[in-house]
Amino acid sequence: MNSLETAKLVAKALDDKKGLDIKILKIEDLTVIADYFVIATGTSNTHVRALAGEAEYLLEKEAGIKPLREEGYDSGSWILIDFNSVIVHVFQPSAREFYSLERLWADATPIDTEFLTEE
Repeated sequence: MNSLETAKLVAKALDDKKGLDIKILKIEDLTVIADYFVIATGTSNTHVRALAGEAEYLLEKEAGIKPLREEGYDSGSWILIDFNSVIVHVFQPSAREFYSLERLWADATPIDTEFLTEE
């Protein structure tokens, strides 16, 4: 499974758990830390944790990929999961607005997520 397929699988997992405003950003031309960011919003601490947990579960189940590192489960306002070539950010709305990753990474290439609304 390549990096884009991994990012899309994560986005699907987040969509399945009712994640909001899901974005995939291609960052591989801008940095060496990863190829893609997947960013989503949850409505509460519990929802953010459920979204992150589903992303981890589905990637391991479907692709045998386990995270290298995860941060933020304690607070539940921003959970970051590092899958090596794909980094997942799941925020509560206020944290997403505050950190504004889409603005910080404005030079990143957005990937179409129309596939999420097809089902």
